[in-house]
Amino acid sequence: MYDKPQFEIPEAVRELAERNVEQARTAYNQFVDMARKVQDTVTQSQGAMTSGAVEVQAQIAKFAEENIQASFAFASDLASARDLKQYMEIQQRYAQKQMQAYAHQAQELGKLMSEAARKAQPKT
Repeated sequence: MYDKPQFEIPEAVRELAERNVEQARTAYNQFVDMARKVQDTVTQSQGAMTSGAVEVQAQIAKFAEENIQASFAFASDLASARDLKQYMEIQQRYAQKQMQAYAHQAQELGKLMSEAARKAQPKT
């Protein structure tokens, strides 16, 4: 029998992909900086917003940033894959890791929203 030939990803393609990931990361970071400034301004102007809602909003923003950073790391790892087997292994690890992260995030947000609802109820 013979070994199947490995599909090798050319170095020039990997370098181009890495540069594209870095350019996208830079643009994203600029966007996030502006979004944080807007969020701070809105939060300061909404005196009636409950502290629970502010906590939920902050946690959602934190989780979104974590997920996007994980996506950039994933794209960077994919860009450095040398062959199809490594490419598929990177995808599988990322999918497993993100499913765990999403489950944890949903659980945390559920707790925060329950606490916020409890705090928002009128005292009797």
